Amino acid sequence: MNNSPDRKQNTVILSVCLTAHAPQEMTACSDGSSSARPFSPDEAFRIVHQLQQPAVFLNMTKDWPALQWTAEHLSHCLEEKQVKFRLGRKEERNTPLFETQCCFVGATLGQFLRWTEGRTGTEDVGAFGDYPKLEYWAYADYKYIAEVFEEQPSMFQDVRWSDFGFRGRDGRDSTLWVGTEGANTPCHLDSYGCNLVLQVQGRKRWRLFPPEDSSKLYPTRIPYEESSVFSRVDVLNPDLGRFKDFRAAREHCVTLLPGQVLFVPRHWWHFVESVDPVTVSVNSWIELEVDDEARISEAVTRAVVCAFKTAPGEDNADDWLNPTETGVTSHSENMQYLNLALSSFSSSKHLPHLPRDVPPSKRRFTGQILPHHPPPPAPFGPHLIPVNCPEPRGETCRRARKCAKTRQETGTDAGSLEGASAAVCDGDEEEAEEADEEFGRVSLSTNDLLDCLLHPDVMNRVTELLVQRHTGARTTPD
Repeated sequence: MNNSPDRKQNTVILSVCLTAHAPQEMTACSDGSSSARPFSPDEAFRIVHQLQQPAVFLNMTKDWPALQWTAEHLSHCLEEKQVKFRLGRKEERNTPLFETQCCFVGATLGQFLRWTEGRTGTEDVGAFGDYPKLEYWAYADYKYIAEVFEEQPSMFQDVRWSDFGFRGRDGRDSTLWVGTEGANTPCHLDSYGCNLVLQVQGRKRWRLFPPEDSSKLYPTRIPYEESSVFSRVDVLNPDLGRFKDFRAAREHCVTLLPGQVLFVPRHWWHFVESVDPVTVSVNSWIELEVDDEARISEAVTRAVVCAFKTAPGEDNADDWLNPTETGVTSHSENMQYLNLALSSFSSSKHLPHLPRDVPPSKRRFTGQILPHHPPPPAPFGPHLIPVNCPEPRGETCRRARKCAKTRQETGTDAGSLEGASAAVCDGDEEEAEEADEEFGRVSLSTNDLLDCLLHPDVMNRVTELLVQRHTGARTTPD
């Protein structure tokens, strides 16, 4: 890595703040004084391979044309092209707002922008006219750039993941996200790959939790979405009476600024929220060697979920299929997917250079595959900032406000950060007792059973057994 004087002019200010209304988080800022990239493509590729925790790359995208992709610019490029938006109510709750509970509208980006400006006429805002801006946020999330700009393929070159060492990877292998303040994705982990995220316009706050804390996030596969494991916890306002272990979850928080690239390692949980009036970001999932095992687990998950949730039953009337899924597949199709995944895994172990025929995936990958073996330490410094978690965080922002108010009213000393993190409000204890009484009266549901059957720990063991049966070899899935 070159540390020439002109690069040293790039100063980095790290602001770590702990307030009564926000969790501890990092905001990484750069002054943009140099146009040269601090890491070569080969260096960046090795760093991504080395990283075992979330980190922010600075000064890597200054010459990317994609940095001009503001919502206004995109609206001019797309003109009258309709885009699907997800809308959610701006309301305090203590359960996640899954996509199955949201509304969806089709509109142009021009209509979207006029809606964000507060216009209300149907001609100006189209389908947004039925949703008051003060009551709803809007999100055009997970839009494949290859489809959005299928008539303008030259725009694919505006996104240059090749600067990170992924040769040939550009906008064609990326997705676009455009949202308003408050727009968010429920806390989840991605079954496949790692993630590179470029922030283009506005700021987004990322709350991340390590894979080791999965049990504290209470994983669920309902609603079902291929390759996404959701958390049953509302991380902004958790029900700590019901989800007690979440107190010990280690939250890593960073606010991503335009021009910065966030690296999200494999299987890190994340909740993402827009904090500015309009935000735009672009991401790409990078395939990993261990994804061959994950495809087996995902094929089993699909087969089990479809079998259970399509069976007649009073508690199967819920919206269990995420809107991103095209429909329910038959058991015969699901078993075909499973056999293809097992065959692919076997081929990748013995004939790694042959093309692999894998089950259809929501996220398709191209380009280099990152190898999976113990990495050397990452070169953190002024151009690569780790997203740290100094202390275990059991209280997120709204819960922290409630506890702070209780301590103020009772005269209790908040004490150290560690003590504040472990503090339990009297109200939480009362909620826990009420929840215990309520749970004693509730019978086990199909979804409860699926949460146990499809728990990541269980699926890892099932995958291991299937591989042993299919190949006679032993494996230890992550």
